[in-house]
Amino acid sequence: MTSICHNGSADDAMLDAARDCVLAVGVRRTTMTDVARRAGVSRMTLYRRWPDVRSLVGDLMTREWLAVTLDASPTVRTPTAHPTLGALVDALVDGVRAVRAHPLFRKILDVDPEMLLPYVLDRRGASQNTMLEAFAEQLARAHADGTVRADHPVRQARSVLLVLQSFTLSLRTMSDEADAELTEEAFLDELRHLLERSLRP
Repeated sequence: MTSICHNGSADDAMLDAARDCVLAVGVRRTTMTDVARRAGVSRMTLYRRWPDVRSLVGDLMTREWLAVTLDASPTVRTPTAHPTLGALVDALVDGVRAVRAHPLFRKILDVDPEMLLPYVLDRRGASQNTMLEAFAEQLARAHADGTVRADHPVRQARSVLLVLQSFTLSLRTMSDEADAELTEEAFLDELRHLLERSLRP
């Protein structure tokens, strides 16, 4: 995902318009003309900020994912916080639940899953790097006070994110809502156990 640099409400308005377009028709059927019209700006204004729909949607995904993960999880985001292991793990699991429930994520996963593949197979995006920075900082603090098993904080943060991404992207391939033991919530409970056991001192 591209690095997102807000220029205030004008950028937010264009990103909001892009979100509305993607929710309506998907990424592949969204055009810069559609976004500009919905945002009430000229196409040139939009092109001065983003060269194409893909880069625009990349910034949109960054904004949306961070809003529902770090912004919704002050336990992870706040560097001065000293949560218990349980609270830290709950925040991570809540982040997975929030992304999976997000309308934009669901639309892209259903209609344009190829948009997500580069950030799984080839490179990290801006939202992933921001999350990793927050995770590593929080883990380092948790090592110091004995909340979490001491280890290399960057490697540990990356390992945690790998697990979180797997549950976020692939959970529906393993869950079965007709079986109470295999529902998404049951798997999120399992994720909580995996993280607690991995991070316990």
